[in-house]
Amino acid sequence: MELPLMMRQAQIFSDHPSGRCTNTFFETLLMTRLLRVACFAILVSVLQQPVHAEDWPQWMGPNRDGTWTETGILTRFPEGGPKKLWSKPIAGGFSGPAVSHGSVVVMDYHHKYSAVVNDPIKRNSLVGDERVLCFDSKTGKELWKFSYPCKYEISYASGPRCTATIDADQIYTLGAMGNLHCLSAQKGEVIWQKYFPKDYDAPVPIWGFCGHPLVYKNLLICLVGGKGSVAVAFDKTTGKEIWKQLSAKEQGYCPPTLIHSGGVDQLLIWHSTALNSLDPLTGEKHWSVDLKPSYGMAIAAPQKHNQHLYAGGIGWQSVMLKLDAKKPGVSEIWRGQKDTSIYPSNATPLFHDGTLYGCDCMSGHFKAVDLDSGKRLWETAAPTRGLGKSDGQKHGTAFAVRNAEHFYLLSETGELIIAKLTREKYTELARSKLIEPTGEAFGRKVAWSHPAFADQCIFVRNDVEIACFSLAKE
Repeated sequence: MELPLMMRQAQIFSDHPSGRCTNTFFETLLMTRLLRVACFAILVSVLQQPVHAEDWPQWMGPNRDGTWTETGILTRFPEGGPKKLWSKPIAGGFSGPAVSHGSVVVMDYHHKYSAVVNDPIKRNSLVGDERVLCFDSKTGKELWKFSYPCKYEISYASGPRCTATIDADQIYTLGAMGNLHCLSAQKGEVIWQKYFPKDYDAPVPIWGFCGHPLVYKNLLICLVGGKGSVAVAFDKTTGKEIWKQLSAKEQGYCPPTLIHSGGVDQLLIWHSTALNSLDPLTGEKHWSVDLKPSYGMAIAAPQKHNQHLYAGGIGWQSVMLKLDAKKPGVSEIWRGQKDTSIYPSNATPLFHDGTLYGCDCMSGHFKAVDLDSGKRLWETAAPTRGLGKSDGQKHGTAFAVRNAEHFYLLSETGELIIAKLTREKYTELARSKLIEPTGEAFGRKVAWSHPAFADQCIFVRNDVEIACFSLAKE
């Protein structure tokens, strides 16, 4: 309505004898108004587009810190629990789902054996195929599958440990025996591959290769093993080795971890005897701190909060470091004792509001610890055992993810818990069974796979299925 009127007014003045002076003015006015209307129309169009859902393209989320930022999420469950959107059969494994651009990628191990007896100190010998499966995140429809023969010689041989790392149109997977693949995201075709035991003379750890691959700029950084090659950086497009660094009796199981401190990016590699900081582009070592967990079980990723850096594991081995703000370097704040700190294994602890929260593998309890002193503030078996339970179990596990002020904990029991965690107490708000614990550990059934949170949903797996549940508010 407005634009035709303006055009008629401009034409009247243009036809008038004096219009030669005013015509330019009205042309400018008309173009200005047209531009404003066009900009408004574009803005409305953008606002009407659906908001892009958050992806979960790797282990522990977009930034590998257990933080989920989507909004409109349930903080209480409806009667009967969250709505199940789909489920599909898969085989065994600890590998968590990764979600990106409408696809869900998960690894498993397909073999003919009806049951596998786990012994923490004995390797199982199995013959089967490791597989990478890709599903549509909305429907669960299988999009493609990649598999390769793989003989297992590891303890807890149910399947792969590492969550796939999705980077744009490439997917990186690391199997339990050291098979690294770069696959096309569209069809699952092999772009390049490595086999760590052959290419680097890397010993297969008793519990398999577990270090989730890390993408940094043009590099793919992996925990490998072998002399001088505990950490190796590859060109992520071609697979060419760019650098390798560190030697250790055992490479451990801890994923490569990136932090920014002292004005630079630092790559943290925790192997069986020390926590090391490297330049992620060159592999040059910045600093190293002794930290020797029992059985070489460097597992949980080091966690940073402001200038605090925590790492810990089994055998009452933990340390809180202060990061130098001006250059790569650290100083020690405290070391854990039997009655202080947290000693994690399967699940990485999280920082929140000056407090460290996580599962303690020594007691099986979920604990809260003060950053500056290491003092335990409270502990409970509720996330790992159930409400009303006070006794813990070996390596009791609950995978914690924070969304705003709420924590979402997937228990080894297969239950999803919504809780508030403060320095004062653990407050459980809701609990619902999502999936059956199908694995075996220390004589009990467990679900030991980190979930993915994307598209306002949770994606979970066990040794028989992968499933998607909606966590969106109605």
